[in-house]
Amino acid sequence: MIFEPTNLDYNLSPYTGLTRDNWIDAGKYLLTGMFNHIPSIEAPVIMPRRETEITYPHKDATGNRLKQEEMAQKFEGLARSLLIAAPLIHIEPEITICGYSLKEYYRKQVLYACTKGHPNFVGYMDDLRELAGTDDPSRTFQQTVETCALVMCLDICKEEIWDTYSKDEKDIVANFLLSYAHTSTVPQNWRLFNMLDMAFLHKEGYKVDKDIMREHAQVILNYYAGDGWYRDGQNFDYYSCWAFNVYTAFWCNWYGYEHEPYIAAGYERNSNKLMETYADFFDKDGFTNMWGRSNVYRNAATSAFDGNMMFRNSKVNHGLARRIASGSLLQFMTRDDFLYDGVPTMGFYGQFAPLVQGYSCAESAYWLGKAFLCLHLPAEHPFWTAEENNGSWETLDEKGIKETTLNGPALCFTNHNANGETILRSGKVVKKSTDTHAMWNYSKLSFNSKYPWEASPTRDIESMQYVLTDGLTENIEKCNVTFWHGIRDNVLYRRQFFNYNLETETHWRQALNLADFPVEYGILRADKLRLYRAPFSLTLGAYGFPDNGTEIIRKESGNAKAIILKGHDYTGREKQLAMTIYDGWDSLDFVHSEGTNPDSDKSIVIYGKTARHKLYGYEQFVLISQVITKESLEDFTKDEIFPIKEIVYTDKEKRGGYGPVEIILKNGNTKTIDYEGIEGNLQL
Repeated sequence: MIFEPTNLDYNLSPYTGLTRDNWIDAGKYLLTGMFNHIPSIEAPVIMPRRETEITYPHKDATGNRLKQEEMAQKFEGLARSLLIAAPLIHIEPEITICGYSLKEYYRKQVLYACTKGHPNFVGYMDDLRELAGTDDPSRTFQQTVETCALVMCLDICKEEIWDTYSKDEKDIVANFLLSYAHTSTVPQNWRLFNMLDMAFLHKEGYKVDKDIMREHAQVILNYYAGDGWYRDGQNFDYYSCWAFNVYTAFWCNWYGYEHEPYIAAGYERNSNKLMETYADFFDKDGFTNMWGRSNVYRNAATSAFDGNMMFRNSKVNHGLARRIASGSLLQFMTRDDFLYDGVPTMGFYGQFAPLVQGYSCAESAYWLGKAFLCLHLPAEHPFWTAEENNGSWETLDEKGIKETTLNGPALCFTNHNANGETILRSGKVVKKSTDTHAMWNYSKLSFNSKYPWEASPTRDIESMQYVLTDGLTENIEKCNVTFWHGIRDNVLYRRQFFNYNLETETHWRQALNLADFPVEYGILRADKLRLYRAPFSLTLGAYGFPDNGTEIIRKESGNAKAIILKGHDYTGREKQLAMTIYDGWDSLDFVHSEGTNPDSDKSIVIYGKTARHKLYGYEQFVLISQVITKESLEDFTKDEIFPIKEIVYTDKEKRGGYGPVEIILKNGNTKTIDYEGIEGNLQL
């Protein structure tokens, strides 16, 4: 069963029809699916799970480790579901779901979770260290994460739950929070969990260590990379949006504006900077792109808009923010594979094991409840009363393209009005060469809002990734590091290394200089081999295509070859993809796969293949290809499939070993690809 909103208002919301009442109904819909699995008001939030191989409690966990993981699972279920429930409780204090009073259920369960000796107790920090058999002061636990969600929610429904506790009951919760607030945390976005714990306790009259608060706060501020984005560890991903740009807003209001005005001003300034471009990160339908880790959180990425609205001098476009938030909500909740037995799947759409990470449990997906935090905004707030607008999409020509490049976080995203898709190209990526999962999340050449990333269909083929097979050793190498150079003359330059590691100098690492630029329906690539030896074979896949009955068409034009796929996604939406290869490639083919696509059980990946046979030799260096897509079965034109009129090389052999490469397009545009100068400005 899918969520079917009623009483839509297309005057207020011309794009989605959704109103605040529809959001309230969506929250009730999710909680109903959850509470159907809760046998009594005394029982914790423990959900059935379809996936048991990766998520915790792990199948091999026993004894104290199992007890520790079960505690964490209870707390995740409680705190994350409360993200949805808390604003509903505040809006409708007497609300009931499946016969349970939400107010009474969560009032009890919060106390139970914090009370030593209770069966639903989730452990003080010292308890968890004892279970883990360690006195390591730097050891961290999942509970620290969930304390942050808990205090946000206790504040949102303060009158209905927190204020109803006696002094002794408040002390129980406060002592539990204090056991985490001043102790160890992970040195990235986790610092914000401790900050919010301390800030909540401080405003409720409890003593906290202001020096520890200040240390965490200044570090968070110094993680800022520009354009509204923070570096979370090595990476840039949605944690910048559903963590840094949400938690800092709560912190400023609870503590920062009064006690740390300089730091608070920085957080606010950074959030407003994000608002300048963040709307263009989503596509014409408001869809969230599948990118980075923790994709089970889905539309939680829209919570950054709500975060901005909590700052004193918010710069958000209210009608655009609601349009995106509602569009992303519908992206997931209108699919019948989104829920498993009423509970969000461990996937992006349906259940999808390649996406799942070991730090998640069945209840982790309720982190998408952050999207529902917007319900704390009163009915008269401009977020709910402004007419929806679609921002940049309303100003683009019929087949116009808007490109946004952010050098700080190494993000380049393009809005393609011809198909309504947003394509992300990223850099500053460093992953272990053995971590295939991380490379799916971060190392794709591009991420498409309508074509979520595909896992490996075969050993030597990846969607939107190069895969190299060493001809001497038969070893398979994939690109685990992406350096960023940036835009030059409307071409984006990056470099990817195969099996990069710090023990080996880069001259002994196979690599590619990447050069690409947007066309109406996608991206055209002119990448250059940067290799230290051959022989080898190389493949490059297109986006994974959902295979629910697919027409496959081959075409040629001169030396160029193309394969076109026509079909439908899981929901029946029309889909079409074409991959074209030009110079540097030997062949173009496709492979069928199963269980590797987030949208559909079966999929197809088109891929180009080439090989070099000499140890040294002046063979073709430049690999030219294109992938284009559209959301209809209307044929691409010949010029869209084969857009290049002429390729002009500097070298007389026409292999691109040195000098600029000029790509003259049939539409009259010319792109000059010049790889020289990349070496002096590679950024991680």
